[in-house]
Amino acid sequence: MLYSRIVGTGAYLPERVLTNGDLEQMLDTSDEWIVTRTGIRQRHIAGEEEYTSDLASKAALQALDMAGLTAGDIDLILVATVTGDFSWPATACLVQSQIGADKAFAFDLSAACSGFVYGLSTADSYIRSGKAKRVLVIGAEIFSRIVDWQDRTTCILFGDGAGAVVLEGQEGDRGILSTHLHTDGSQWGLLYQLGFGSRNPACGQDGKKYLPYIQMQGNEVFKVAVRALCDAAEEALSANKVSVDQLAYFVPHQANRRILEATAKRLGLPSEKLVMNVDRVGNTSGASIPLALDELNRQGSLKEGDLLLLDAFGGGFAWGSALLRW
Repeated sequence: MLYSRIVGTGAYLPERVLTNGDLEQMLDTSDEWIVTRTGIRQRHIAGEEEYTSDLASKAALQALDMAGLTAGDIDLILVATVTGDFSWPATACLVQSQIGADKAFAFDLSAACSGFVYGLSTADSYIRSGKAKRVLVIGAEIFSRIVDWQDRTTCILFGDGAGAVVLEGQEGDRGILSTHLHTDGSQWGLLYQLGFGSRNPACGQDGKKYLPYIQMQGNEVFKVAVRALCDAAEEALSANKVSVDQLAYFVPHQANRRILEATAKRLGLPSEKLVMNVDRVGNTSGASIPLALDELNRQGSLKEGDLLLLDAFGGGFAWGSALLRW
């Protein structure tokens, strides 16, 4: 049977590190306040001359190197991002050019923090249908450009970075076993970016300028996120007749420590199976799962046959899960 198997992973984090101590100098906040509420101690911030396509390309080249492939071997490039270089063209088009993937077609996916899981599901469909053999799936974000650095409820959460995987269609029993995607557009107003779009243009007809900052009702998002993450995880386990005990690792979107620990507790997941690096990178939205996955892979923690459950929730609301056999 044909499966979409991850044959290479890659990641890139910008050089600049912004600690909670640095934020103490900028805002009315403290390291203790931030850590208690989020578990985050530091995050990476892109330089002025770094753009989302740059981060994505660096992660992609790492993944290709691990896979022993060149950019010319790739059929499709998917970039999951809500902070692309431009509204259009797609950041994936820029990545295609930067890495020299001349044979690949490319497009972006916009599903906020769930973007990478949506990307895996889309890539898996292309591979299973025979329309692509090798796909680069990249999650890349520069959230530091769309947060209000005077709003301590949001700016403390987010960081910049990119993660990538190379998926290849292979016969056997290893790879993506199933993906499960969901949306509830009725709750979009709890988490969104104010601009720029047709509702909030950069400059309205009255000449008023709009700011593009993230808007979030944190407490309400928390309640929905934990329930949705648990439901998506249980759906993947049930669909494959797998128990939590059989999982090698649970790799969720790195939103904040409280959400991750609450989700793991409700699932009955042992702490040693919960992959968490949010303390060191913050919430990197669509980049968070591939960043954590690459870290796990390069540590040598993954063994052939390991079951991994990926789980994400983000603005939209959009959420989903993917179960794969390494």
